[in-house]
Amino acid sequence: MSTKTTAQSSFRLAVIIGSVRHERFADAITGWLLTELAAIDGLEVDPIDLADVDLPLQGTRPGGTETAISARLHAADAYLIVTPEYNHSFPAALKNAIDWHFSEWAYKPVAFVGYGAGSGGIRAIEQLRLIFPELRATTIRDAVLLNAPWTRLGPNGYEGTEGERAALAGTMTELGWWARTLRAGRAADRVSAA
Repeated sequence: MSTKTTAQSSFRLAVIIGSVRHERFADAITGWLLTELAAIDGLEVDPIDLADVDLPLQGTRPGGTETAISARLHAADAYLIVTPEYNHSFPAALKNAIDWHFSEWAYKPVAFVGYGAGSGGIRAIEQLRLIFPELRATTIRDAVLLNAPWTRLGPNGYEGTEGERAALAGTMTELGWWARTLRAGRAADRVSAA
C-alpha cells in the first residue's frame, strides 16, 4: 500500500493499541499494521500501547489531569484504534484511556482496526462510534475488520489478506482526508480567535 502525499498533506497518526492482556494477539496485528503504514509517504506514526501506560481507574474529571500520553494524543492529527472484541465490546483499559482525556480528542478523526472471532471486532467498533462524538471527535465510516486473524499467523507474524490490505488503504485514504480537513479547521479557529 503506497499513497503519495506532499508535506502539506502529511499528518501525524497516533495508533492506539487497546488490549492490555499479557498474552494478546494485538502485537501480531500491530506489527503488520505498522509495516503497512510505513509505506504511506508523509505519514508520521506514533504507536501508543496502553499496556505500557500507567493509567489507574479514571478518578478526576476528564481533562483534569495530564497523563503520560496526553501530549502524544494532543500532538496527533488523527487516531487509529486497534481493538479486540471482548464479550461483544471493547476492553475496559481502552475506555479508561479515552475517559482520562477530553480536549485531546476534539475535532479530530478516529478510525478503527478491529479483530475477533466471527465478527472481526465490529461490535467493539460500533460501541466506540457512540462514545467519540461526545468528545467532539469524528469517527470515519471505513474500518478494518480482522475475522479470526490467528488463523493467518505465519512464520513472519500476521499475514493480512488482500481484502484486509484494501480495507486498510481505503480507511487510511478517508482518515487522511478528515485529518487534513479538521486540522485546517482547527488552525482557522485559532486564527479567528486571535
